[in-house]
Amino acid sequence: MSEHPGDRPEYPTALGASSVDRITLLGRDLAADVMGEVGFGELAFWLATQRRPAPGETRVFEAVLAALADHGFTPTAITARLTYLSAPDSVQGAIAAGLLGGGSRFLGVTEDCGRYLHDVLAAAEGGHPADEAGWDELARTAVRAARETRRLIPGLGHHVHKQGDPRTPRLFAIAAEEGLVGPHLSLFAAIGRVHPEILGRTLPLNGAGTCGAALADLGLPLELLRAFALLARTAGLIGQLAEELREPVARDIFLSVDLNNRAVPPRPYDPPA
Repeated sequence: MSEHPGDRPEYPTALGASSVDRITLLGRDLAADVMGEVGFGELAFWLATQRRPAPGETRVFEAVLAALADHGFTPTAITARLTYLSAPDSVQGAIAAGLLGGGSRFLGVTEDCGRYLHDVLAAAEGGHPADEAGWDELARTAVRAARETRRLIPGLGHHVHKQGDPRTPRLFAIAAEEGLVGPHLSLFAAIGRVHPEILGRTLPLNGAGTCGAALADLGLPLELLRAFALLARTAGLIGQLAEELREPVARDIFLSVDLNNRAVPPRPYDPPA
């Protein structure tokens, strides 16, 4: 903002700016240099980091978006469909309703896992391990600490894919092909290897957690990892609403509850001791 009293304030931005005959975005001419030249995934990465990603980074980033776009009739999808049933004049409300359900159980795991891995790496003494044995030892320390504090490790376990999330090996493979397996993915893989010996059971590394590790290795802001999951899910919710238009199920979901409710006596809230 200008320091001279009476001057118009200025608000600097490296993002979109418009003049009478031109629009710029990230320092490029939007019409000539971006439209038809830059894919949406690449542009989303560029907007968040203000640096153009390398092709390999774009491939990993777009693989993450694909992995998180849609998982069927999850609470976020059902909420979007029911909201659209209630307010068909407000598609933005339906999409927003679905996105608001992105929390610690659905979608939020992506950010939670990235932050968790970052914290473990930041607390590690002596820098990052040099080999797989070193990563395994760091992972053992982290898993033991989580068990002692009764903390669940974000990204470990899945309610459906109990024998392995099919997205996980594919994301690791794509990152490896592009030379982008960094410390977060390396630590997460090590957690996958060593946790059975400490927890006494084997849990899969889920796709949402792997996405968080991959995004963190791309250097994206940890504070925005959930936002990228929401970006991906927006496309999925549009697909859910498009299918709702063709093959509606929201009314059946609503009626299955409305016509099958059972009246019970009031039960006052009993606060925990």
